[in-house]
Amino acid sequence: MQQVYSDINQFRGTHYDFGYYQGTLLKNLPILPNRKKQWAAKKQRHFIIDDNKIKERLFQFAPGIWDELHGLKDALQMNINEAIQDFGGYYLEYGRSGCSIYTNTDYMVRNYDNAPSTYEGRYLLYQPTDYGYAALGPTMQITGRTDGMNEHGLAMGYNFINRKQSADGFLCNMIGRIILESCKNVEEAVALLREIPHRHSFSYALLDKNGMRKVVEASPRDVVVHNASICTNHFQHLSEENRFRMDDSLRRYDAIESQSTHIHTRYQAFQMLNQSNNGIFSTKYGAWAGTLHTALYLPKSKLAWFALGGDREPLLFDFNRWLQGKDTNMKRIKGELHSSEVFANMELF
Repeated sequence: MQQVYSDINQFRGTHYDFGYYQGTLLKNLPILPNRKKQWAAKKQRHFIIDDNKIKERLFQFAPGIWDELHGLKDALQMNINEAIQDFGGYYLEYGRSGCSIYTNTDYMVRNYDNAPSTYEGRYLLYQPTDYGYAALGPTMQITGRTDGMNEHGLAMGYNFINRKQSADGFLCNMIGRIILESCKNVEEAVALLREIPHRHSFSYALLDKNGMRKVVEASPRDVVVHNASICTNHFQHLSEENRFRMDDSLRRYDAIESQSTHIHTRYQAFQMLNQSNNGIFSTKYGAWAGTLHTALYLPKSKLAWFALGGDREPLLFDFNRWLQGKDTNMKRIKGELHSSEVFANMELF
């Protein structure tokens, strides 16, 4: 078993100040050096960056994040071109991953599956004072989010489908962040997903405080919206976008479908995904498909549950209380993985 942890950070203020704050934290963490070593090993493609184009896109969908990039740039003493490439949510490639989501009208529960070394170990609660809505959730590529919930009770999670035939557009983690910061409900999130450019193919599961739930199948070429309570790593409608091998995705889908008929409480739903003997939680960490966290969101009460690794009791966040100005005293979330790897916020190399 490998001990892992996520740091809990909370911030209220402008996006520029938030970016600067994150930059000062990153100076003392191995996340960025570890990530650059990983990119070098994978021979990441070099992109020609059009600063004006990215600025235009961010101002169209999330103007505060442009200011956040400048805060990160200044704190880390880099130029804007580097900040855009590292944190802009537009250029970096996304590795394959797993992930499973189950939603009813009251909650969304989600397993985030990936390689431990890609996971930043950062859980953020942020309330902007300039643009957008407050939200909480785990980070990806610093500015992005893997899943989360905002102050209006909109919950979001996404699942990887395919990275082939990519196009000019935002990455999933930045799209998730933009949804949380700019949308009050599922209707607004669907409209955004129809408009925003997508780099890769992903499913976005959405739930709001009114009990509306949708799954949005989004690729660089098309967007389809449908009603569904289960979402894994294949499209139901845009089947031409699916990967050739979908066995594991279909297996997890069937496992959730069969077990969900016996689910009567939110805790049972959390256990269904988090318990390692139910066939949904994954230990395939070497194949970029091991479960790193299980998150459950309750939009009506604005409660969030979170656990690192499997067979764990969730840590509870009262987001409504935090929105009233009462900070959480929790500093770190601890967990265990059946893996030899640790998270990127720990010493990998």
